[in-house]
Amino acid sequence: MSEEPFLSVLVPALNEGRTLAAVIDQVLAVREPLEIILVDDGSTDDTWAIMAGYAMRHPRVRAYKHRRNGGKGAAIRTALRYARGSYVIIQDADLEYEPTEFSQLLEPVRRGFARVVYGTRAFASHASYSYWYVIGNRAVTTAVNVLYNVYLSDMETCYKLMPLDVARSLHLEARGFELEPEVTAKLLRLGHRIYEVPITYRARSRAEGKKLTAMDGLRAFGTLVKYRRWEPDLDG
Repeated sequence: MSEEPFLSVLVPALNEGRTLAAVIDQVLAVREPLEIILVDDGSTDDTWAIMAGYAMRHPRVRAYKHRRNGGKGAAIRTALRYARGSYVIIQDADLEYEPTEFSQLLEPVRRGFARVVYGTRAFASHASYSYWYVIGNRAVTTAVNVLYNVYLSDMETCYKLMPLDVARSLHLEARGFELEPEVTAKLLRLGHRIYEVPITYRARSRAEGKKLTAMDGLRAFGTLVKYRRWEPDLDG
């Protein structure tokens, strides 16, 4: 196991007390060498109490807290600062994604096929969705394909696995959900080829805590355009 990729699982959370413990338990049950970096982004429920409890009990778990809400992007920047793994992946603090599928994402890395791997939802085997949510996802994915001359099937997926040094080289600026298009745009501008692996996905409803809105879709388009001519800071 010591020769395997060591994975830092980054878990940003805002008022996810209902599902957070279940997600952490699922990640801890994964049979991969990993650590969990929890970041409470200014929650007002029991999210921080849950995080702090796990960090006290489990040596593989560390927790950090933002005094004020800074957005998902800010939480990921904090998590990246403290990550120690050779690879990183984001795990949302809900029950939409399956941590048991980390191994599927790591397989192309182990076989030398790829360094950056996306878990594509494909919207085939899934729970029920909003029609407009699926159409919006396809629209922004089409936009990245046209603007960056690639062929991805799911740009907005949470499961984006990459080396820690690559993640840090992106110098992320996003505050909120525009994080996903920023990551993808910058990876492509750096010349990384993205390998896609099918994953399972169960969408939660607005009543269950779904936070994405139509405005996030518009921001995604703007972000893709913004970084179309982004150049890395080679001195940073």
